[in-house]
Amino acid sequence: MNAEADDRFHTSAVSSITPGPRRATLRTSDGVRIEAVHTPCATGTADTAIVVAHGFTGAADRPAVRRAAGVFAQYAGVITFSFRGHGRSGGRSTVGDREVLDLAAAVEWARSLGYARVVTVGFSMGGSVVLRHAAVHRPGHGEDAGSARGRTEAVAAVSAPARWYYRGTAPMRRVHWLITRRAGRLVGRLGFATRIHSEDWDPVPLSPVEAVPLIAPTPLLIVHGDRDPYFPVDHPHMLAAAGPAQLWLEEGMGHAENAAGDELLRRIAHWLLAARPAA
Repeated sequence: MNAEADDRFHTSAVSSITPGPRRATLRTSDGVRIEAVHTPCATGTADTAIVVAHGFTGAADRPAVRRAAGVFAQYAGVITFSFRGHGRSGGRSTVGDREVLDLAAAVEWARSLGYARVVTVGFSMGGSVVLRHAAVHRPGHGEDAGSARGRTEAVAAVSAPARWYYRGTAPMRRVHWLITRRAGRLVGRLGFATRIHSEDWDPVPLSPVEAVPLIAPTPLLIVHGDRDPYFPVDHPHMLAAAGPAQLWLEEGMGHAENAAGDELLRRIAHWLLAARPAA
């Protein structure tokens, strides 16, 4: 690891010499401190790391995220982290905009740990982030050394929205109240330990459905529950139709990491490990 990487990735000296997860503080390209956790592969050395991007109001230490990390760690190394404004990370949530920089920092940390191949999986807001991240950090797209280190070799988006500002369900209307109203942001901070930025997007970031056509040749998997109370099934169908992608519509599944069972997580891990760009 070079001096610049040493400055951006601060790991715990205690956890680095003991078995089990290693904690680190990452610094994004815009200077936000992000908490991250590395869980080594349970079966020994692995050349692939799975970077997990949680949903809105989640965090690296939330039970559903730890459960997913435990399942994925049966097959690969795992990086979990808390988006800005969540958990012990600094900054304020921009609800999917600058969170792409948080994910890029986590991917770069995985590479600094020696993983030859890094893949991403995101849930809900994290699903929109992994899509936009893969679109920006794609082969040949204004690529310098930094963007190459931040690139993913495969991406899975679970319970992701297709478009911004969706208010078609009662849960999403509550989410918009949480984000856009002062009282809602107070509830987010006190009730969900999520600090939300008060400013509107300017400019509006690339939407998930606009990002999908830019991701190829990176393999893309769209996973969605047919009982998702936040985003109905037109969202995954829009995403899958926008570019080369596999679509898994899961019968009886609800929303995001809380609804993803261990069997589904194992299938996602197998897909991420096997996925390769089309010849």
